[in-house]
Amino acid sequence: MASGTVMNATPSGGSNDVSLEEPKKMTREDWRKKKELEEQRKLGNAPAEVDEEGKDINPHIPQYISSVPWYIDPSKRPTLKHQRPQPEKQKQYSSSGDWYKRGVQEHAVATRYRKGACENCGALTHKKKDCMERPRKVGAKYTGMNIAPDEHVQPQLMFDYDGKRDRWNGYNPEEHMKIVEEYSKVDLAKRTLKAQKLQEELASGKLEQVERDHNSEDEDEDKYADDIDMPGQNFDSKRRITVRNLRIREDIAKYLRNLDPNSAYYDPKTRAMRENPYANTGKNPDEVGYAGDNFVRYTGDTISMAQTQLFAWEAYDKGSEVHLQADPTKLELLYKSFKVKKEDFKAQQKESILEKYGGQEHLDAPPAELLLAQTEDYVEYSRHGTVIKGQEKAIACSKYEEDVKINNHTCIWGSYWKEGKWGYKCCHSFVKYSYCTGEAGKEIANTEARLLEEQPREEEHMTKPKTLMEIHQEKQKEKKKKKHKRSSNSDSEGEEKKKQEKLKKALNAEEARLLHVKEIMQLDERKRPYNSLYETREPTEEEMEAYRMKRQRPDDPMASFLGQ
Repeated sequence: MASGTVMNATPSGGSNDVSLEEPKKMTREDWRKKKELEEQRKLGNAPAEVDEEGKDINPHIPQYISSVPWYIDPSKRPTLKHQRPQPEKQKQYSSSGDWYKRGVQEHAVATRYRKGACENCGALTHKKKDCMERPRKVGAKYTGMNIAPDEHVQPQLMFDYDGKRDRWNGYNPEEHMKIVEEYSKVDLAKRTLKAQKLQEELASGKLEQVERDHNSEDEDEDKYADDIDMPGQNFDSKRRITVRNLRIREDIAKYLRNLDPNSAYYDPKTRAMRENPYANTGKNPDEVGYAGDNFVRYTGDTISMAQTQLFAWEAYDKGSEVHLQADPTKLELLYKSFKVKKEDFKAQQKESILEKYGGQEHLDAPPAELLLAQTEDYVEYSRHGTVIKGQEKAIACSKYEEDVKINNHTCIWGSYWKEGKWGYKCCHSFVKYSYCTGEAGKEIANTEARLLEEQPREEEHMTKPKTLMEIHQEKQKEKKKKKHKRSSNSDSEGEEKKKQEKLKKALNAEEARLLHVKEIMQLDERKRPYNSLYETREPTEEEMEAYRMKRQRPDDPMASFLGQ
């Protein structure tokens, strides 16, 4: 009994307020109430549970996640602390401003040797074998002079993923200010030197006219820009270069205006959408904010702007110093005067031609409606719409040059055909790019054809006459050939009859096999016999032919009538 009382006592080192006993088993009524409360919390009718920090616990979290293990909180209070990162297991990383110290400690310099310091230089932060100073003849340990300052004790830094990849970590911005000060001094020296040169030129009287009036600040900017020579404006390397394709970031992207894949095509390379993205939505192009690049390109003053720009380029090529952006008013006045002069010149040219040659009555033509509505050309059509009489269909022209006659030929290559060869019809020559020989070439070609036809005939006449013995032997050979043909014909007829008989037998066997298969397929699977005694051999040609003839083809439209 005493031992039992000792075992039940609580340990002296543990906490007295939290018991490690197992929780009491819930009754059926308590379990039902707990489930009803959980359902009400999920539906939002009851307030959610709150942890020790005052945060709401989501009622939809599964029980195996929300339940607290006994070794974390034996009191089983509602919490999700066990699911969050534990602070004692989290790694402590260095901040972004921390970095290794450089140089030496300048504020505290030792004047005498200290115990445990470097025997060579006297610094306290390293030993003799790690000393980076040259070996002294007599070390600082024995002389006590020229004690080197102590290096910084470097911290043990541990960075996270971003800290390890920070290129500017440890960079001192004051170093860049040194470069800025250096360039500012160089710039000030250039300005003073330029002012001195200008005063010397004014004093000597050489400088009479200043060609360009721009600030010295603009001269020194953009020193490394490429030379640009645009029509109508004298650009040099000191001019600014504008950036292409600038747009407001608040604008809607073109490809997001209509997400239908069958709408206007968007070219990602040029960032262009030429068609209207709202074409199939029924919206008016004037009401939408964007109706495609073509709509913007061919509306308003875009066309006149393009014509003005073209005129500016042409005028610049002819020596006029005009530019659309630099001198828009001057260019507009010049373009208007150009159009007036052009129209006057055309009218004067027309009047001079009519005065010299006449024909004013031909220019007074009837309206276009009358000209296009009826003509005096007679055309007769058939019932199928083909032209019988009157206007003929124009011959389609090819992309190649037609009727080009070379080397004195009167016909083109390919106008003559004979015995599988193309040639020229004018001289019957089969050699392409040959010189034409006319009628003489035709006569030569005809005589050559006759000679070729007469040669085999002459060879027949030149053969020697056969003797009586040779004629008798040829007759005997012809008789033997005839007998052999008769015997072979009779043999082939017999073989055909045998093949037909074999084919009939094979067809009957195939029909019997199909009937047997049909009967077996109608039986139950458990009552079907095995085919273990089935003869396995290579089928004959007659059996394969019978199988092909009796085989049913589902794609055959007459397959349903085969069994009738």
